[in-house]
Amino acid sequence: MADKRNKSRKSPDKVVSEEDELFEKVVHVNRCAKVVKGGRRFSFAALVVVGDQKGNVGYGYGKAQMVPDAIRKGTEKAKKSMQSVSLAGETIPHSILSNFDGGKVLLKPARKGTGIIAGGGVRAVLEAAGVKNILSKSLGSNNPLSVVAATMKGLQDLRTAEQISLIRGETVKGPSFTSEVEIPVVPASS
Repeated sequence: MADKRNKSRKSPDKVVSEEDELFEKVVHVNRCAKVVKGGRRFSFAALVVVGDQKGNVGYGYGKAQMVPDAIRKGTEKAKKSMQSVSLAGETIPHSILSNFDGGKVLLKPARKGTGIIAGGGVRAVLEAAGVKNILSKSLGSNNPLSVVAATMKGLQDLRTAEQISLIRGETVKGPSFTSEVEIPVVPASS
């Protein structure tokens, strides 16, 4: 009997290395109250963003009776919904304005050293995706779920110069700030 129990258990030594590398951020925890005969019953919903900081990012919304369970469910959904996004070095290839529900987010590429100029849910998504230099502005609703979804939609709609070249069948150059380009200095004639 003891042998059967030991065989059926999974060994705890197996650890997935990918999960250790993932960046997880809880963006928002919402408390909801249901009024019943005995008083109030609280439930919680957690919005979680997960990414590998190499161009893959996803978000999840988990609901449960306790906060840790809601966060765990949100993290699992975020890992399942991870998608790759197009990046140009440490920034994005071009500006984009994206909408989702009431959320409207403007994302603009920035030069090296700018950092992430973003707040709340936008910052969490961009950090998880691995963007280091970007300018952003949330123009619509301040609902965290709408803002995160709009940011994700904007990142998915991005196209690099190489992708556009393949689609058009011609050579397209990207913006100059994404690559280190040396500008030749011309001596002034007297």
